[in-house]
Amino acid sequence: MNQSVVKALHLLDLFLEGQTELTLVEVAERSGMPKPTAFRFLASLEACGMLVKSKNTGQDVRYRLGLKLLELGNIVAEQLEIRTIAKPWMQALCAELNEDVHLVILDGEEAVYIEKIESNQKVRLHTRVGKRSSVYIGSGPKLLLAFLPPEEQRSLISRIKLEDNADSLIQTEEALYEHMEEIKAQGYSISLGEQERETIGISYPVRDYSNKVIAALSVSGPVSRIDSGFQKEIQEKTRETALRISKALGYIES
Repeated sequence: MNQSVVKALHLLDLFLEGQTELTLVEVAERSGMPKPTAFRFLASLEACGMLVKSKNTGQDVRYRLGLKLLELGNIVAEQLEIRTIAKPWMQALCAELNEDVHLVILDGEEAVYIEKIESNQKVRLHTRVGKRSSVYIGSGPKLLLAFLPPEEQRSLISRIKLEDNADSLIQTEEALYEHMEEIKAQGYSISLGEQERETIGISYPVRDYSNKVIAALSVSGPVSRIDSGFQKEIQEKTRETALRISKALGYIES
């Protein structure tokens, strides 16, 4: 593996942390690289179109993500057939419940949010398409972990460092396995304040033609808006929508 390429690409992650523009000094400080090294990698990324440099003054030079990444991102999005199929159903579900609706898939050892339909509520969640999450935090990621084939699940859980997240309610592998069994038995997943405080997330599985769970359909919102009665409505409508998306993907209900 070319470590120089890896280090250069890791610099792009710095722009995913809520910072749209960074100076050379900021990149060097956040990456822990010497300024000459950071400058060399930034120049390479700029040459590839992955970064754009703006120069306001001789002392104020900033970098931001380039359009090449948008081009590549659109190609990836086009390849995600499930996103195209699911979006109209997600829009209908959001219109009916007026809460945020997400579509989540697994990518390696993390869960990724590949689609989001926002409600028109004044208070909304701070999620975004492309967001990554640990697989044991949040209703969607947990559901995907629960429905993995046993061998894949064991392999992934063995690589999770539970102690890295003090906010998680799950601190041991034993507790995580028990929770996965509970989710799989009931057929859905619920999270309370796991990714954002005072929020609830409810997720149901999306299956393909082979009955494999390939995504999680999630509805999330503040607990102040979702009482027990509304929660039951969300569960029923999310389950129905996940089933409709699954059937559109070729799933046959037994």
